[in-house]
Amino acid sequence: MIRSLPIVFAAILAVPTVSAADLDAAKLRLMSANVLVLDAQDGKAIYAKAADEVTPIASLTKLMTAMVVLDANQPMDEVLSIDMDDFDFLKGSHSRLRMGTTLTRAEMLRLTLMSSENRAASALARHYPGGMLAFVAAMNDKAIALGMTRTHYDDSTGLSPRNVSTANDLAKMVRAAAQYPLIRDYSTTPSHYVEVQPAGQLLGYNNSNGLVKSGGWDIQLQKTGYIREAGRCLVMLAQIASKPVVIVLLDSVGKYTRMGDANRVKHWIETGESLPAAKAVPVSSKAKKPVRGTIQPTLTQTALKTSR
Repeated sequence: MIRSLPIVFAAILAVPTVSAADLDAAKLRLMSANVLVLDAQDGKAIYAKAADEVTPIASLTKLMTAMVVLDANQPMDEVLSIDMDDFDFLKGSHSRLRMGTTLTRAEMLRLTLMSSENRAASALARHYPGGMLAFVAAMNDKAIALGMTRTHYDDSTGLSPRNVSTANDLAKMVRAAAQYPLIRDYSTTPSHYVEVQPAGQLLGYNNSNGLVKSGGWDIQLQKTGYIREAGRCLVMLAQIASKPVVIVLLDSVGKYTRMGDANRVKHWIETGESLPAAKAVPVSSKAKKPVRGTIQPTLTQTALKTSR
């Protein structure tokens, strides 16, 4: 009798699974404007909502930045510096990486992915062979190679609203990025300390996605994003109901809506049932999005410098 107890408890604790064919899309009520939920094994969509609409993607851009950095095979222990060209004069975003700060390429990449550090992402691009313009060109070339036909990049940070894509294209980017062990590791690091030089100051960073610390999630890759034109964005590769699932959530209204939508997707896949949707928030305070539905041309070198 005692030997049978583990089997009994396993049956009680097992998460119920629902086949994709039995999932009722009408029960999944999400607040994000553009959504794609994809079975990462067979590449088939489980749920889609305006998944082909072109929209700004904010710091989701940084997954492509990371792939281009790693494809270049530059030394990860090389020390990179922050200079004035890495400062954000477009959005005025905050950074604790001050002028003259130095970190290794590996540390810059980790901060770029886990905490969406804009100056780190800019420094990575500046130290690419050929500089920033060559780096952005490589990002767009990589997008074409991955079949991301409705995607365009203008910088390495995502601060420019001219970085645009679709939920379908971003799912391709997530699946490609998942092939890089460092991207999986760095993007899901819950917290991390770096010693910045030359001051020798110890700085602590937390992951921009609180779900990576949640015991209910098995997240293998993630990236958050936000600028006013894009709204709150989130992409993840997570194990849900014993299968890998790509979740793309774009233009979520409200600070916590994208996380709430992710939890609703997870619950729906596991049980086939819906969680209560978040109360709608008026969108009148959001800026008009003139770039939605269009792909903008590449910035000139002068414009690129002012948009960092």
